[in-house]
Amino acid sequence: MKPILLLLMLSLSLFAQMNFSDPQPSFEAPRKWVIRISTNDLETINHTLDTVNNVLKEYPPESLKVALIFYAKGVRVIKKDFDAKTLARIKSLTAYEIELIACKNTMESMSWQTGDLIEGVSYVQAGVAEVIERVNGGWIDVTPY
Repeated sequence: MKPILLLLMLSLSLFAQMNFSDPQPSFEAPRKWVIRISTNDLETINHTLDTVNNVLKEYPPESLKVALIFYAKGVRVIKKDFDAKTLARIKSLTAYEIELIACKNTMESMSWQTGDLIEGVSYVQAGVAEVIERVNGGWIDVTPY
C-alpha cells in the first residue's frame, strides 16, 4: 500500500505549478534577484547554484533577471583555478544571461587581475555597495545559504 501511495504523491507533484503574485513576471516586468556570494566554501556555493537552477525552472524565459555579486572570499569562486566542476556550472549560467559581478576592492586586496577570473565577469568597485544599489532599485536580495 505504501508504494502505491508514494507513487501517487510523486505523480501529483509532477503537475504542481508555481502561482505567481501580481504583477505577473514578464519580459516587460521581470523579477529581479540579486544573490550575494561572500564565501568560497564549495558545498555552500554548489547549494546556491542548485537553488539558482531550481528557480530558473519555475520562471518563464525572459521573466527573471539574476545577478550574482561576488565579494570578499566569494571572489575566489570565479577565479580560473577554482574547482573545475563548479566553474563549469557557473559558466553555464551565462547562457541564461545571469550577471556575474566581481568586487574590485577584494581583487585589489588579493593582488588579482581581471585576467585571473573566468570570462563573462563584469566588475564594480565595491560589491556590497552594488548589492545596496540593486536593492534600492527594486531587486530582491535573497541569498539561499
